[in-house]
Amino acid sequence: MAKEPVRVLVTGAAGQIGYALVPMIARGIMLGADQPVILHMLDIPFAAEALNGVKMELIDAAFPLLKGVVATTDAVEGCTGVNVAVMVGGFPRKEGMERKDVMSKNVSIYKSQAAALEKHAAPNCKVLVVANPANTNALILKEFAPSIPEKNITCLTRLDHNRALGQISERLSVPVSDVKNVIIWGNHSSTQYPDVNHAKVQTSSGEKPVRELVKNDEWLNGEFITTVQQRGAAIIKARKLSSALSAASSACDHIRDWVLGTPEGTFVSMGVYSDGSYNVPSGLIYSFPVTCRNGEWDIVQGLPIDEVSRKKMDLTAEELKEEKDLAYSCLS
Repeated sequence: MAKEPVRVLVTGAAGQIGYALVPMIARGIMLGADQPVILHMLDIPFAAEALNGVKMELIDAAFPLLKGVVATTDAVEGCTGVNVAVMVGGFPRKEGMERKDVMSKNVSIYKSQAAALEKHAAPNCKVLVVANPANTNALILKEFAPSIPEKNITCLTRLDHNRALGQISERLSVPVSDVKNVIIWGNHSSTQYPDVNHAKVQTSSGEKPVRELVKNDEWLNGEFITTVQQRGAAIIKARKLSSALSAASSACDHIRDWVLGTPEGTFVSMGVYSDGSYNVPSGLIYSFPVTCRNGEWDIVQGLPIDEVSRKKMDLTAEELKEEKDLAYSCLS
């Protein structure tokens, strides 16, 4: 029996990331090669013409799994019946803008989109926030969509996770598929902590710890961390545009693992609502190592945390608390 189509919303769909993401979803990269989809693409009125162009291209590509396309500037129409929502649309920081100005714009965007999802999305809709500040945008969305279970509201740190895998793979000249269990702790910002203390590499003689194979703690504790933290800025410098295809691909990885499950013995990084694990303050959307099965994620428990890691984990939590306070001050 053919599966029922899943409705997937992409906001900001006419933008760079959206343009890279929608064909991946239509090809089955996000939900599997046997899962039909109906794409809901939402953008602002200014982008309506470009959005229609993307719809034309989706039709022209004749994707076998794509069973329908909704392209709209109306949030209610965009959110109606969606099972998965990928929130790419947001207000980017422009030169000369204060953090509070950007935060205030995004708070109002995420407050109104939360209301539309709350009223019109399918029950048990899974939400992934990509637009920055991703963790805090997700927190605002959670606040204003109380009927969506808190476990269903996440933000993207899989891009940072994949960047960390990529750096280790390049350093060791091994396929990236042989590296696993790096962790991104905290905020999707330059305070995030890319942690390799639990990471492993598949070798001809079994799995080996990354630290043992790299044999260079100075690099792992220094340049590796800053490269991952600042990779987004490096890409802007090189492309004159921000990361789009890697962000889109990582969003697919995030949803696919969440829906279809992580491989046995592998964990991934997701920004999720903190329950106080690892002494991270509850009430923040914070990136943790998780495993997924049956459409649910669980934080990996019991990993030993050294003193250096503890400091870095606390630092990024501190930034998230400041962002949260700033966001709430924009609400009042």
